[in-house]
Amino acid sequence: MIRVQTEDFDIGAEIAALKRGRTDIGAVVSFTGTVRDTDGDGIGQVSEMTLEHYPGMTEKELEKIEADAHARWPLQASLIVHRVGTLKPGDNIVLVVTASAHRDAAFDAAKFLMDALKTSAPFWKRESGPEGSHWVEAKARDESAAARWHPGKTAAE
Repeated sequence: MIRVQTEDFDIGAEIAALKRGRTDIGAVVSFTGTVRDTDGDGIGQVSEMTLEHYPGMTEKELEKIEADAHARWPLQASLIVHRVGTLKPGDNIVLVVTASAHRDAAFDAAKFLMDALKTSAPFWKRESGPEGSHWVEAKARDESAAARWHPGKTAAE
């Protein structure tokens, strides 16, 4: 299940809804990304972050990423909620939840989903602060993290 939305989300309510009526789930792993008050390098101040996306295209890519996770691991359920719009430091940005019979699959699938979101999902981020605003560039460390899921490929591929 995937959602792209401007509204905040309730982490506990989202997990409860995912698990409701399920007795085949033995492990639930969640990751929540929030807006920091410093830029990606930890140097400049961030007073707000604006996330943009291409409606339709973004959801299709998220569905592909989620389907890939389900093909790789025995998941009972998963959820990706990604916010768009203008957010302030401390606001939630993204929620990834994976549920499986066993913890290893849930942990690995959650890591995979986050790595794929950071490198493949069509979101554009602009950080604003006292020194102006700038678009956030892709980070080599994110590409390297995502490359671990594709043995034989380099981060540049």
